[in-house]
Amino acid sequence: MIAGAIPLAEIWRGPIAESVHLGHAVIARDDGTLEDAFGAPETMVLPRSSAKMIQALPLVASGAADAAGLSSRHLALACASHEGAPLHVEAVGDWLEARRLSEADLRCGAQPPRDRALKHEMIRAGGAPDQLHNNCSGKHAGFLTLMQHLGAGAEYHEADHPVQVAAREAFETVTDRTSPFYGIDGCSAPNFATTVAAMGRAMAWFATAHGRSDPLSLAAARLVQAMIAHPMEVAGEGRACTLLMRAATEPVALKTGAEGFFIAILPERGLGVALKAADGATRAAECAVAALLVRLGALDSRHPDVVRFLNPEIRNFRGVVTGQIRPADGLFA
Repeated sequence: MIAGAIPLAEIWRGPIAESVHLGHAVIARDDGTLEDAFGAPETMVLPRSSAKMIQALPLVASGAADAAGLSSRHLALACASHEGAPLHVEAVGDWLEARRLSEADLRCGAQPPRDRALKHEMIRAGGAPDQLHNNCSGKHAGFLTLMQHLGAGAEYHEADHPVQVAAREAFETVTDRTSPFYGIDGCSAPNFATTVAAMGRAMAWFATAHGRSDPLSLAAARLVQAMIAHPMEVAGEGRACTLLMRAATEPVALKTGAEGFFIAILPERGLGVALKAADGATRAAECAVAALLVRLGALDSRHPDVVRFLNPEIRNFRGVVTGQIRPADGLFA
């Protein structure tokens, strides 16, 4: 993972870069051509939640989404790593109820809300999180909907289940590569491996999907439109995906993934961005994706919500500014 990695983000304190986050990144076209590459693009990675829109493709392309009457908001939730706020929990709960399903049918596991205030409020009220609070509950509601449509068994998260077989086929189609292996994600679903370059190609494939008419491309275009239309559903208050999509100067779909992964889909340019912080640092991935989108002109570096991730201040326990996170110079060149 470190081999060939270059600086993505630097942590400055006083006159020096005290720490440096290394990684890999690409800006790609849908034919696999790399407009720009940083580090080692052929590094093998697990894209984690940055692949959720790929995992949601069979839900739409199979006709399951339309048969279930899913809205664009549902499709955004299927691609989401949400914070477990009431708007997310209630929406996924209603989705399951409409399908005659319940929280117990999910296989993602219980997770406390990511928002600190919401988590503390739950503790004070003596409550406990359930699977609806899991950041992947929307993705799993999509899996369940596809499971019903296929008439398949209840253990939809297992790698040999028809739902996951369809997800793998979609993944290998859009990356244009055979996935050599998978890891089990935090939500218990398989997460298929590929390279940083192949993920960039996949995101560019999504970016150009609106110009094609095959079922998989039509599904991809709907998912991209849903993410752009519903940034709060994709992540939530204060989260990078939501704030940067809102701040963008053009339509952009953004999706974070665990362990320092991030992707961007730019439909007006037909470009896809994929990056991986080698040490798994979220702060590095957020800084780097903001820098690359500034480089492309899709974000204004002066926008307060861009500054929040591009050049965030570091403060000590007294609130004194002690440093700053900065993108490495090469990302702007």
